[in-house]
Parts: sequence; C-alpha cells; structure tokens
Amino acid sequence: MAVKRRTVSFSKRGFDFEIFMWLYTRLSALAMYLCAFIGLVGALIMGARAQVNFADLLRWSFMPDENHVLMNTTINNIANMAAWTTVYWKLMGSLLVSFAVSHGLHGVLSVEEDYLKNPTLGKILRYVVLVLTVIGIVIAIDVIWTR
Repeated sequence: MAVKRRTVSFSKRGFDFEIFMWLYTRLSALAMYLCAFIGLVGALIMGARAQVNFADLLRWSFMPDENHVLMNTTINNIANMAAWTTVYWKLMGSLLVSFAVSHGLHGVLSVEEDYLKNPTLGKILRYVVLVLTVIGIVIAIDVIWTR
C-alpha cells in the first residue's frame, strides 16, 4: 500500500514568520553571492586582473582596505584603491556583511530549534541571537564606514 503524502497549499498555510525566515535564508544566500560577484568584477575592472593572484583578488574583493591590500599584494597604484572608498562600495560592503551576519546567525537559531526542547530557553536564545545579529551588523558597518 502506497503512503499518500499530505501537502498543504500556500494559500491554506499562510505567510507566517517561519515561512518568511525560510524565504529570507534562501534569498540572503543569493544576495551574498550577488554582492561577492559584484565585488569580484569591480576588483577586476579596477586593475586587479594583471597584478594579483586569485587569493589576493578575493581579498581585494571582500576587504578592500587599501593598507591591507597594499601590504599583502604587489599592487602599487594607490589611485585604484581610492575608488574602493566611495559610498557605493561601502554600501556594497555593508549589504554583504548584513546578509552574512543575519544569514549565519539564523542558521545558529535553526540548529538551536532542532535540538532544544525547552520552549522557554528557546525563546531566550532567540532573543540572544537577535541581539547578537544587531551587534554584529552594527560593529561591522561601523568598521566599514569609519576606516
């Protein structure tokens, strides 16, 4: 005898917080890939294609701090590095960090919900993860915008 699967349509299920977070996790991963791709293409356009190896190219894409890149690579053209300090690239860095921190800490929350059976402790940990997410994003954005 075949077991019939029970499926619930989206209209009957509703759009609750769990569905929103499931969707956010998938979309934030795609957004991180998009931000990384934009950073990589930006690094290549700004002159990294002929002057660095692949590891340094990734470093330049994700952490475009001119002192860090200049110390660890053979790039000697500081004029190209000044382009990374524009508002656009700082916004891109802020978006990437925001998506990465929230995506990662939501993953921690998902693991916690899978293994923790006490609902009170689960609620407390949910607030702890929320506070850690906000603190992580604020510190990272402060570093990006004040350097």
